[in-house]
Amino acid sequence: MLIASALGRIVVPILEQQIPGATVVVATSEAEIRKAVEHQVRFDVIVIDLTWNDYRVEHDFDGLDVLSLLRVCDRTGPVIFAAQGHTTEQEHFQEAILQPEVVAIVQKADGTGPLIRCVQAAAYRHPLPAANAAHQFKTNPWSIYAYFSRPRGGATAARIAGAIAAGRATDAESLASAAGLPLNTVNKLVQVLGPLIQARSEHNPSLRMNAQVIYRWCGEHSCYIRSWCRRNI
Repeated sequence: MLIASALGRIVVPILEQQIPGATVVVATSEAEIRKAVEHQVRFDVIVIDLTWNDYRVEHDFDGLDVLSLLRVCDRTGPVIFAAQGHTTEQEHFQEAILQPEVVAIVQKADGTGPLIRCVQAAAYRHPLPAANAAHQFKTNPWSIYAYFSRPRGGATAARIAGAIAAGRATDAESLASAAGLPLNTVNKLVQVLGPLIQARSEHNPSLRMNAQVIYRWCGEHSCYIRSWCRRNI
């Protein structure tokens, strides 16, 4: 099994004790993960931190990047995401539960018991504990993932939001350049992203929706927006 986690070495002794005979590969950084994935034929089960417990990389690397790497290297297998349960993870969570490789989500706060049970079930292709099975979690039709993934307009919204979230835009001209879009398109950023913000109830409906609101919203959700753009644009 592969444990891709900043704190992965802490849980290894517990896994090895509870699952005798298991071969556990631990990777705590992007470089270690890449090396482990590229030099291993296949894993029976993969445990990944949904977001990295390291402020130095949280805007540049996360568990969804690990899943993307597994796909690129054709090393996919049953994936269990370990979540911290923070509100900042919610958008990552909404994407994770819809991915076909993801079989379970465990909360780190629940201790190692649920993780052990999910690893055993996933490795031996047994039914997952109902409380952790990915398919039982509720999806949000207004998640950023769903909005950006729309066949019509999704990519445009993502490019605008991504350029703002990355701090590469301060006005319409710089936004057009950073997003690689025509000026007349980025001038419509309120029409492009406003409906999402309003549908998510993240703006007071009694106040006017304007560019400042869009910029602030993109900053608040920059961690996930940048993550989506890294993997899709």
